[in-house]
Amino acid sequence: MTADPRWQQELEAPTERFFEAFSAQLTQPDGVRDGVREAVKTLIPRIDWEAYLPHVPHGILGLRSVLRLRPLLSEKSFHRALATQLHMAAHEGRRSLQVLAQVSAAKGSGHWPNLEAFIQSRRPGLAYAEVQGFEGPEVADFQRLRRFTDEDMATVGHKAVMCDHLSDLQERLERPRATGRRLLGLAAWVAATPEDTFWARRAAKRLGDAAVTVPWTPATLDLAGWDLQVRDLCDLGLVALLDRFTARLKDGQGAVDTLATLVLAASEKQLDARRDLEGKTAWTYVYLATLARIRPTDPRIWCQAAALVNLFPTDEPEERVRAATIREPEAGALTDAVLDVEPALAMAHAGGLARAGRAEAALAALAEAAAQDDPTFNHAHQVLAVAAAADLLPDLPPSVQEAMLTALAKSLANSQGSGDLGRLADRALAADRP
Repeated sequence: MTADPRWQQELEAPTERFFEAFSAQLTQPDGVRDGVREAVKTLIPRIDWEAYLPHVPHGILGLRSVLRLRPLLSEKSFHRALATQLHMAAHEGRRSLQVLAQVSAAKGSGHWPNLEAFIQSRRPGLAYAEVQGFEGPEVADFQRLRRFTDEDMATVGHKAVMCDHLSDLQERLERPRATGRRLLGLAAWVAATPEDTFWARRAAKRLGDAAVTVPWTPATLDLAGWDLQVRDLCDLGLVALLDRFTARLKDGQGAVDTLATLVLAASEKQLDARRDLEGKTAWTYVYLATLARIRPTDPRIWCQAAALVNLFPTDEPEERVRAATIREPEAGALTDAVLDVEPALAMAHAGGLARAGRAEAALAALAEAAAQDDPTFNHAHQVLAVAAAADLLPDLPPSVQEAMLTALAKSLANSQGSGDLGRLADRALAADRP
């Protein structure tokens, strides 16, 4: 691994030369990979995770999303998005030097029984230290850890998402041992924080002793069938919703129909979101994308997802932004509409592209727009949501893809913030290019 000394220094104590150091790092062999490795290894012990509870900062979490979006972005946009995301992570609140010294020195024996005991007894510091004794974390370790979070929806599902995303980040960084211990350690730390199993217990009560599973079978419903369930998810209270939702799972409804229904409902909630709730509401896509990736069969997990979607407010249809009328949808015009804060126009281009069989083009246009927005403004919700859409897209029927991309276009257009950091990054990155 090759890390430029200037990059290492900026990670330890960031200054106004942060983007210059990152640009220098990119000139190294495997500059992106090694730069992110070094950032993860350096920053995870330094961030004051305790101070953020019951929330989770998104600097490290968003790195996976930026790397996931790389195939959809121009090289310039990718470097810009990565630079600003790393800047966000480097500027998260930090532990005191005394606490950092203690965390850095702590190292457990690397035994799973110890780690399980620390998670179950809610001792995150010891859970993190125990992982630092692991030889080299593998995908199976993240999967095993995730099982302790399956029924835990504290911080609206961040625990399962962290296990999934940090595992994927480890794979994208080609499994470095030291970095992997930090990533698995962070996932273990989050898993060991206070739990919330309220929704899982409510679901279990309704499921009773029935041997119910949710198989990953092809969709059997059409848009009308999904819409009936969307009304439950959007209009009912939690008690009535769980009654109907569990009944459908008991009747054998499969995961693809269930996922389609949840994404449609999440998209309606996104259309109803106030501007100050755009990013928080978009989090439902992130959690649903994790389910699409891990493919659970436990009905309680799907019930949690239904409760999460139901949590956000529903507005009257006539109060929603409506897509504008356009002649021809264009990907470039979609990006421009988002950046110009024109949600109705953005919705028209996103929906039009999806209906024309160009959902990937719409997704790429949204990714380009998200790369222009500084993640510190909205806690990286834009890149998290677009990466989640990229994960969800292959498992969704075309009509559901259209609904999701249209709602996401509205969300991004309504949550535009400052791009000042990105412009600083662009200048620094351009200075080191011929």
